[in-house]
Amino acid sequence: MFKTLRNALKVEEIRKRLFFTFLMLIVVRAGSQLPIPGVNRDYFAQWFASQNGDAFNFFNAITGGSFSELSVFALSITPYITSSIIVQLLTIAIPKLEEWQKDGEDGRKKLTKLTRYLTVGLALIQAASMTIGFGRQGLLQEYNFINCASTIITLVAGSAILMWIGERITEKGEGNGISIILLINILSRLPADFTSLYNQFMNGKTIPRAVLAGVIIAAIIIAVVVFVVVLSNAERRIPVQYSQKMQGRKNVGGQGSVIPLKVNTAGVIPIIFAQSIMQVPVIISAFMGHEGGVILKGLSQSNWCNKDNLVYSWGLILYIVLVIAFAYFYTSITFNPLEVADNMKKQGGFIPGIRPGKPTSDYLNDILNHIIFIGAVGLIIVAVIPIIFNGVFGASVSFAGTSIIIIVGVIIETLKQIESQMVVRYYKGFLSD
Repeated sequence: MFKTLRNALKVEEIRKRLFFTFLMLIVVRAGSQLPIPGVNRDYFAQWFASQNGDAFNFFNAITGGSFSELSVFALSITPYITSSIIVQLLTIAIPKLEEWQKDGEDGRKKLTKLTRYLTVGLALIQAASMTIGFGRQGLLQEYNFINCASTIITLVAGSAILMWIGERITEKGEGNGISIILLINILSRLPADFTSLYNQFMNGKTIPRAVLAGVIIAAIIIAVVVFVVVLSNAERRIPVQYSQKMQGRKNVGGQGSVIPLKVNTAGVIPIIFAQSIMQVPVIISAFMGHEGGVILKGLSQSNWCNKDNLVYSWGLILYIVLVIAFAYFYTSITFNPLEVADNMKKQGGFIPGIRPGKPTSDYLNDILNHIIFIGAVGLIIVAVIPIIFNGVFGASVSFAGTSIIIIVGVIIETLKQIESQMVVRYYKGFLSD
C-alpha cells in the first residue's frame, strides 16, 4: 500500500487528484464541527448519551460524530446512500429505469439525476422529523416556525453539499467520492473508540493485565482486518474459451479468458439492509420515548450475547437470516447468469465441458449460489465478532464489523484505482515514444 502511494505521488496528475481529495475532506471535517444556529446542542448530546442502541452508534460513526453534535452535516451522506439503494432496487420493478440502466452514459446521467432528487427528498423528511420531533422537547432554543424552517433547511443543505462534494471527488479526485467521505467519517471516530477501550480494559489495571488486554484487543482487530482483506479479494475464476473465426485469410479468436466471481459479491450491502430493517422500530420508539419490550430489545444489537439476558439474543438469529437472505437477493439483481451466458454464446465463448446457453446459465447459477453462501457466512463472522465482544465484555464502540468492512473495502478499491491510472499512464508513455 505504501509503495503504491509513494509511486503515485511521483505522478503529477495523480498527485493533484490526491491533493484535491485531501482539500475536500478538510471541508467535510470542518463542516462536521459547524453548529446549527438556534439549536441547543447540549440537549441533543445528553439525549444521545442516554441511548444505548447500536443503530445510533453506527449512524454516528458514519456521520463522523456530526449526528451526536448536531452539526451542519448531521445527516451526512446517509440520504444519498439510501436513495442510491432505492433507485438500484427500483430498476428491477420499473421497466423505464431498467431501460435507462442499459442506455449507457445517457441512462446513467438520468439515474444520477433521479438519485439526487430522491436524496433531497429523503433528507427533507429526516430533517423535518428530527426538528419537529425534538423541537418541543428542548432541541430548539425557541420553538417557532422560523427556527424550525432554518434548522430543516440547514440540515438538507448540509446533506446536499456533501453529495456535491462526493461527486466532485469522484470526478476530480481519487476513488469514489461518497465512499471516501464515508471512510473519513468512520476513521475520525477511531481515536475516541480506542480511548474508550483503553479506559475500560487497561486504565487503572496492573501492568500484566493491561498488557494482556491490549494484546488481546490488538489481536482481535488485526485478525478481523486480515479476514476482511481476504474476503474482499477472494474470487472464483471460471475459465472461458473463445472459438476461432475466419476473417479474411486469418483465424481470429481462440484465446482463453476467465469470469471472476467475487465471493463477497454484495459487499457490505446485506449487513446495511439487515441493520436498517431491524433498527427502524428501535429508532422510532427511541424518538417517541418508549423503551419497548422483549421484541424491541431483541431487535437492538446492544442486548445480544448478554449472559444476564440471553432471551434477547433471538434477534441475533434473525440478523443472521436477514444477512444471508439479502446477500442472495442483492446478488440476484446485480448479476444475471442468463444474460452472461447469452453474451458468451453470441461472442463464441464457452466454458470447457459445459454446453453454451441454458446449461452454462445453470452452471454459473449453481456456482454463484455456493459462493454467495460462503461470502454471507464471512460477512456474518466479521459482523458478529464485535457483537459478541460487546455483549460479553460490554465494549461499546462505534466501529463494528460493518465499519471495518467499509474501511478495508474503500482503501482496497481506491488503491486499485490509483494503480490502474498508473498503468494507463505508463501505456500512454510507451505509445507516445
